[in-house]
Amino acid sequence: MEKIILAIDGTNLNSQALDFACYLGTLTRASVTGVFLENLVANERPVLKETNGAAFIDWEVDKDSEAYKRKMATIDNNICLFKQQCDKRGVRFCIRRDEGYPEKDIIEETRYADVLIVDAETSFNKRFEGTPGDFVRDVLRESECPVIIAPETFDGINEIVFAYDASKSSVFAIKQFTYLFPQLEDLKVTVLHVNENGGVPGMEKKRFQEWISGHYSEIHFEELIGNPESELFAYLLPKKNVMVVTGAYGRRSLSLFFKHSHADLLIKTITQAIFIAHR
Repeated sequence: MEKIILAIDGTNLNSQALDFACYLGTLTRASVTGVFLENLVANERPVLKETNGAAFIDWEVDKDSEAYKRKMATIDNNICLFKQQCDKRGVRFCIRRDEGYPEKDIIEETRYADVLIVDAETSFNKRFEGTPGDFVRDVLRESECPVIIAPETFDGINEIVFAYDASKSSVFAIKQFTYLFPQLEDLKVTVLHVNENGGVPGMEKKRFQEWISGHYSEIHFEELIGNPESELFAYLLPKKNVMVVTGAYGRRSLSLFFKHSHADLLIKTITQAIFIAHR
């Protein structure tokens, strides 16, 4: 892996997400690009202008206002903090400042990145949206590289939990994660299958076991019977220092726990990092 991007609200740098990004940068020796997003469009105000004697209303940001100057000073300070943290950890880094539409800007950045890290609470809407908000939902649906929801707190990774249902989507996510993070091959790996009707067909499971055993040294299989959303939530809630890997957001794969309120509840409640990939 060569390029990690970290989506940052320019006015609100999340130190835990930055620490997590630096950890992955150190682990993989990849460069971390801090994309500082500014929703300047939301700050535009109507301005009366005149052209050829005709008056008209235009929209622009008042860059002479005290509020704008304070905002720019906050962003500059956050950029300095980002640089200091990367330098302290010996992580290669780049800075990008995107002004305009945060969702559109960060999705465009993902086309040429290996993985995107985003804080679940990132929002550029003045009204409270809950967690995750529209920005994170849009990014999860439209990103052109895998997305990691940053953990609420971070103290290393001791275990990888692969959410597996034998679908193309879940296997694709597991393969993407494995290829991006070969440095984690010696961690404990739990392959978690939750189904209301029983286990994975024998031949399918055998093929998967043959593949995954070539990449990890300590693999455990867990099969839970019951409602996928509630069983996954109950299994993951007490865990610590875990990376959860799942398939496509908003599609039928095993990321069933990202459906509607189940998605909101899990992302809001558990503190682990969540890796999401889709085709």
